[in-house]
Amino acid sequence: MRAPRQSRRSGVALALVAPALAAIAVFFFLPVGAAFLLSLTDFDLYAIANRENLRFVGIDNYTRLLGDPLFWRALVNTAWFALLAGPLTIALALGAALALDARMLVGRSFFRTAFVVPVITTLVAVAVVWRYLYHPRAGLLNYALGAIGVGPIDWLGDPTYAMPAIALMSIWKGFGFPMLVFLASLQAIPERLYEAARIDGAGRWHQLCWITLPMLRPTFVFVGVMTAIGALQLFAEPYVMTGGGPADSTLSLVLLMYRQGFRWWNLGPATAVAFVLFAIMLAISAVTLRQRGGVDSAAPANAGWRPGALR
Repeated sequence: MRAPRQSRRSGVALALVAPALAAIAVFFFLPVGAAFLLSLTDFDLYAIANRENLRFVGIDNYTRLLGDPLFWRALVNTAWFALLAGPLTIALALGAALALDARMLVGRSFFRTAFVVPVITTLVAVAVVWRYLYHPRAGLLNYALGAIGVGPIDWLGDPTYAMPAIALMSIWKGFGFPMLVFLASLQAIPERLYEAARIDGAGRWHQLCWITLPMLRPTFVFVGVMTAIGALQLFAEPYVMTGGGPADSTLSLVLLMYRQGFRWWNLGPATAVAFVLFAIMLAISAVTLRQRGGVDSAAPANAGWRPGALR
């Protein structure tokens, strides 16, 4: 009796999820498969005019990328941006969440709203405003530096400062979302852990190190992977503010993909760049999820305050 009943339940469950699975297959897996096939061809402007000009080239697009200095420059720039903006975004988000979680802070609702507003603001509009802030002569940032005796800096015209300037704007724009995630996780920590720590004589620093940070480990994993994926998709900031310059110092992988596909109409190589970026994101996600498994298994033993921990 149980086997037919389970089979009927499985059939009902499959019928309920079938529309969603069909939509995912049509709007995700099918375009991804078509794009992968496109990356194995030399699809360009001539192929758009006449499909007879379309040729299958196999992995030639990928091998050409490995020998293209511009691709490696874009890859290094993207990695440099992710390593610079990612940790600083997480650190700033955690600091803001800890400040907003403090009971003594006045006007928490105002600061919470002020920190989230840049996240919901259009990225292109933010990039245009920050471009004027970075203006070498009339920019507000150089005006503030001049007030303390520092000469004007060409933030977006100097290869040394262009990427840090874009990273600063990106950090300001994007730290609000991980701040909300950290804040929600902080408010979910049981208060009894802090009470036990205070009874045992722990100060704020020991509470942070022994309770708050260990309990936030799963949140760090989630915020880290989401921040890394967002940083690897760097496009609008250099496209609006620098155009990839100066001297390709802010050229990212997504901007290179855009140039290949929509400026030079080399859609085959552009799709190959997209799949290389997809492979990098997939590897980062796999490593992070594997670490999360170790974190979750170790959390019951390491997280939380243990009586006598200061002794």
